[in-house]
Amino acid sequence: MISQATTRIGFAGLGNLGRPMAEALLAAGWHVSLYDRAPGRADALAGPGARPVAEADDLADCGVIALAVPDDAAVGSVLGTLLPRLAEGALVLVHSTVLPATARDLAARAADRGVGLLDAPVSGGAERAARGDLAVMAGGAAEVFERARPVLAAVGSQVRHVGPSGAGSAAKLANQLMMFAALAGAHEALDLAAAYGVAEQDVLAAVSGGLGDSWVARNWGFFDEVAEAYDAGGTPVAERPWSKDLWEVTSAARAAGVAVPVAGLLAQIMADRVEQHARSARRR
Repeated sequence: MISQATTRIGFAGLGNLGRPMAEALLAAGWHVSLYDRAPGRADALAGPGARPVAEADDLADCGVIALAVPDDAAVGSVLGTLLPRLAEGALVLVHSTVLPATARDLAARAADRGVGLLDAPVSGGAERAARGDLAVMAGGAAEVFERARPVLAAVGSQVRHVGPSGAGSAAKLANQLMMFAALAGAHEALDLAAAYGVAEQDVLAAVSGGLGDSWVARNWGFFDEVAEAYDAGGTPVAERPWSKDLWEVTSAARAAGVAVPVAGLLAQIMADRVEQHARSARRR
């Protein structure tokens, strides 16, 4: 039984999204052990319910492990340390964006040790994470999802079980492709309008009542702020979603035999475009 009275959560990865997710869990009343590879990040969250730890294996006494580390390799490294030490019946929630094949492999390894695992990536950004207002797309056994629901509800206002292991990761990659395709289109649309003397904000205001409206258009500048936060935290460009996630989209598509020519182009151009726009925004 997963409950605040009896369960401690071990949270690994306190970066741009992980930190506010951990804060949301603490605000909801959960007891959380906190780990990050960067010195000082866990200590910065010390307070009621929080227990900073120095090493990932210090999370092994927790009944639930939540991972928001950068990539497949980091997830595999942390779980390689923890899985042999977790109690039978423990749960692992992989909030990182990983390949579906990675998620399926990890779930099988966890099941061999009597541990339930969900690939449960999230979308919504840091501000929504702090409010517990993320979209959570979970893949794994239905029974594991139901056991994890109280924890997922603390970080997400829209929590959906989308299928077996790997399905959550596939849904997140689909989300990223939709989002970055819209972002690329918006950048080119604004460039076109600017060439004819129309300012960014005038275009965005004009399309707000038209079919060209989108979340990206309504939240123009969001990715400038995210890039700045990544810069402040020292996150390499290769680990940022407009780079890493798009390459994972192409890798997952190749493994499934799905043609994604738009994604292939985005993987090549999007990182430079987002980073350049963010730098320009900071100079204004």
